[in-house]
Amino acid sequence: MDEKGFVEGVRRYMSQLREEKRYSSTKSYQDALNSFIKYSGTENISYSDINKANLLRYEAYLLEKGCMRNTVSTYIRRLRCIYNKAVENGEAAFIPSLFKGVFTGVESQRKKSLPPGDLNRLMTVPVKGERLRKTQLALCLMFQYGGMSFVDFAHLHRGNIKNGVLDYNRRKTGTSMRLEVLDTAEVMCKELAGERAGNSGYLFPFLSGTKNGHEAYLEYNAALSRFNRNLRMLKEVAGIASDVTSYTIRHSFAMALKEQNVPIEMISELLGHKSIKTTQIYLRSFSLEKMTMVNKSCFENVYDYMPEVG
Repeated sequence: MDEKGFVEGVRRYMSQLREEKRYSSTKSYQDALNSFIKYSGTENISYSDINKANLLRYEAYLLEKGCMRNTVSTYIRRLRCIYNKAVENGEAAFIPSLFKGVFTGVESQRKKSLPPGDLNRLMTVPVKGERLRKTQLALCLMFQYGGMSFVDFAHLHRGNIKNGVLDYNRRKTGTSMRLEVLDTAEVMCKELAGERAGNSGYLFPFLSGTKNGHEAYLEYNAALSRFNRNLRMLKEVAGIASDVTSYTIRHSFAMALKEQNVPIEMISELLGHKSIKTTQIYLRSFSLEKMTMVNKSCFENVYDYMPEVG
């Protein structure tokens, strides 16, 4: 086996991803490769180095460094993908259950959503300056647009809203989304869009519309970073201790629906998920208050039970 076969295999696949303009995936594989090279202490990594014992040691190494379990899973799944491609190409040996026993799942993130009170303060707290006002408007609109992700929000065109209906395809999955625009959202949309966005081709003023390929990917990442920085400023003004990012809005939307007893099938469709399993990852446990209310109601219905008199 080539002693650099694995590293070359990753780089070959990243070249393919770049050609397909899948820049986010390219970065994910690059991060995983950098991590595994750092762990190995060398770039001379053959496919035979991807063995059960080494994978377990690598998993322990990542956890000791303080990596989240989902990060560990992402890195190991990237290794698995490259190894499986090498097996298909006859470059690596097939080893049954090679990746069994190392974490490759998804762990629910229980602290991403905010309670209604915190959401209300973020949406309504008086702010000074155009930057925070636009951030607040964007937050409110993303929530009203069905918990829309920032990547879809930033790439909306004016043509995506016609006759009061929002119609677009999710950039992550291609899922077709269609939602009636609320009256409150229409007013906020006009304020946030202003006049500048008409020149960029986009509805909202986050992207220039002049970049292509990798440069467009970098511009979007910079816009996302700015938005998350502005959200941190907004949450400080609102006096909220919890972390707030663009993902918080989406997760909070899902949890607010769950607390209102909306069926998970409806939540999943509003979020544009292809699988209810994905939606379940978003939804942590019900709030303590909700659990207490249901528990109390259940007990009282039984304890105070009165049979119907026929």
